[in-house]
Amino acid sequence: MRLIIKGEIVQSWIVLFLAGAAMAGGVALPASAQDRQALVTRGAYLVNGPAACGNCHTRKNPDLSSKNEMFLAGGERFDTPVFTAYSRNLTPDKDSGIGTWTDEQIIRAMREGVTKEGETLGPPMPVPTYHNMSDDDAKAIVAYLRTINPVHNEVPESKYKIPLQPQARANGQAAPPKTDKVSYGGYLVNAIAHCFECHSTPDAHGEPDVAGHAGAGGFPLPIWPEAGAKPGSVIFSLNITPDQETGIGTWNDDQIKRAITEGIDKDGKQLFAMMPFASFKKMTPEDLDAIVAYLHTIKPIRNKIEPNPTLQSLLK
Repeated sequence: MRLIIKGEIVQSWIVLFLAGAAMAGGVALPASAQDRQALVTRGAYLVNGPAACGNCHTRKNPDLSSKNEMFLAGGERFDTPVFTAYSRNLTPDKDSGIGTWTDEQIIRAMREGVTKEGETLGPPMPVPTYHNMSDDDAKAIVAYLRTINPVHNEVPESKYKIPLQPQARANGQAAPPKTDKVSYGGYLVNAIAHCFECHSTPDAHGEPDVAGHAGAGGFPLPIWPEAGAKPGSVIFSLNITPDQETGIGTWNDDQIKRAITEGIDKDGKQLFAMMPFASFKKMTPEDLDAIVAYLHTIKPIRNKIEPNPTLQSLLK
């Protein structure tokens, strides 16, 4: 029996082997092969869909498409005035990836921002969002990461000019039931898809002001070096609050879904490809409906964002 996930063939013996692994810290993994396979499938959906991990952890081609041979091997560079960061290698390579990490160490890195070696992870890793992730979904992501192709890729050390603080211990609260569409949509936005990590106005320290301006946009996003853009090129995230003048308050549900999954706005304009449209397109209709339902409920904030330039206009 074989399980097909993102073009990779995962032999069932891997699932059976992993079923014997136990997590430290009391977050036990399911013992049966059937339950384990369901966990891997859920993890594949989260990583390649709403969490869009490959958007940062997979190197890019000049057209901003992903280098499939480097899937989740890290090394993507992010330059800002206060840090130069490189995404980590998430493959199970034992020398340069997470092949020697325990399940609990991987989950702690995701939800609390502390690595196996005790180092604190910094932005753009959305640890504050993943801090809200349920135990079940955190375990599912780990189960899937164990199955992907190991890629040896040594990643440079990230450098920060700002203090880094780990999150408190995550409580792993269960996700709301999908029958509660708005609450479940809020869980996807605030615990998985990390929408407000980019779509919130920066505060005085340059961090996304999720508490006061969640969804209001205007956060500066440096263009990936692989795109060949001029040094210092940035775009700004859009206002996704239901404000009728500067946000998406006059958009219908289908227009919002099209923007999320295809990168086309209400007026038919192509949005910038830093948004992981290809990943979000893999979300189920049920999850998309939930996200849109939740976005209709957030506080409308008037914050006009000027249209971003095209990638071509930013090239050297």
